[in-house]
Amino acid sequence: MRATASVLHLDLDAFFAAVEQRDKPSLRGRPVIVGGIGQRGVVSTASYEARRFGVHSAMPTHEARRRCPNAAFLTGRFDAYRKASLIVMGLLRELSPLVEALSLDEAFVDLAAGPERSLAPDDLVGLAGELRARVAAETGGLTASVGLGTSKFIAKVASELAKPDGVRLVRPGEEVATISGLPARAIPGVGPATMERLSRLGVEKVRDLQRLSSAELVRELGRSAGETLFQLAQGIDERAVEPDRDTKSISVEDTFEHDIADPGVLAGILERQAGQVAERLSRAGLFARTVTIKLRWPDFSSVTRSRTLLGATDRPEAVTAIARDLLGGLETSPGVRLLGVGVSGLVGVAQEALFDLAGEAPVVEERAAVPDRRPAGWLPGTDVVHDELGPGWVWGSGHGVVTVRFETAETGPGPVRSFAVADPALHRPSGDDH
Repeated sequence: MRATASVLHLDLDAFFAAVEQRDKPSLRGRPVIVGGIGQRGVVSTASYEARRFGVHSAMPTHEARRRCPNAAFLTGRFDAYRKASLIVMGLLRELSPLVEALSLDEAFVDLAAGPERSLAPDDLVGLAGELRARVAAETGGLTASVGLGTSKFIAKVASELAKPDGVRLVRPGEEVATISGLPARAIPGVGPATMERLSRLGVEKVRDLQRLSSAELVRELGRSAGETLFQLAQGIDERAVEPDRDTKSISVEDTFEHDIADPGVLAGILERQAGQVAERLSRAGLFARTVTIKLRWPDFSSVTRSRTLLGATDRPEAVTAIARDLLGGLETSPGVRLLGVGVSGLVGVAQEALFDLAGEAPVVEERAAVPDRRPAGWLPGTDVVHDELGPGWVWGSGHGVVTVRFETAETGPGPVRSFAVADPALHRPSGDDH
């Protein structure tokens, strides 16, 4: 265990929704829900205004609409999120060469490996405050919650306790007391199945786990899970902060607040993830030969399944079809804690003619010389530009009409106008090719 609280965990608050509120002034202070908007859509991120209505990530969109019908339901804009993330990760790398990015909006930093600095508690809190101020200044107002602790587990707990928009430091020696009052499910690996076993031992809170011996937990959960749980309940976590590595793969995964067993919901999540992965492939000018899914069950056991293609693809429908097929061979009825889609074997040339998607004739995609600049379906939240009125975003569409609000992060709330879907004056921003 470290003698100082030199592990920092940063989590951008309601990240996707916060970026949308930043860029769309009319949505500031309003419930915003980002994710799939179709019948099988799933919530990716809900703003804090929407969370007050009980909306949370991984909730089916139809349920979110029932709970919060007046929210703005938007599709994601990965490019905007990526740009904000790159700014934040750059600030973290100024603090230390050891930055472990967990996702676009979350990372660990080993402050002991950075420039020589005081690691005294008050100085660390001051550093975290300066970091949060720089994040807000350089991202246009995004907020972050920062936790500081003697390990990755404790730092992450601290950032959760700091939410939203705060700083929390857990001093050395305070780890056990800090986590003792938390629900036992706050410990990584404790899902519904594990809780059912632990409840037989009278466990509800972490303090109940802290009273049990390692032998009792091993007897109930098995050696690996039991010993790991015993250590974490005592605030002991010896995992190192692992620095970024060269990108050899692209992946998207979600850890759910509530375990999901519904196959339709899981399929919707896979479709969204596959779309995000394919978009990142396209923007990088890359094609993938291998598709992988990752699944974690409530007892924290996990599995990956992969399929390597004869060719290489960047098409979302191809990645989605393979991911769904791989998921179909796995047991999901106990509930799923984490689900992810990834691609690897990245190459710079497509070989679609060699790729058999459905076990029938090879699928070959012909790309138009001049792609249509209009977003298919004019999805809500999409950035658009009108030749005369300037930049805005799609508010909604239907019956041959698309409605646009003309505003940017700098303009303040703007006017709303409607157009025919085929209006040639309305198109994507320059350089936007998704």
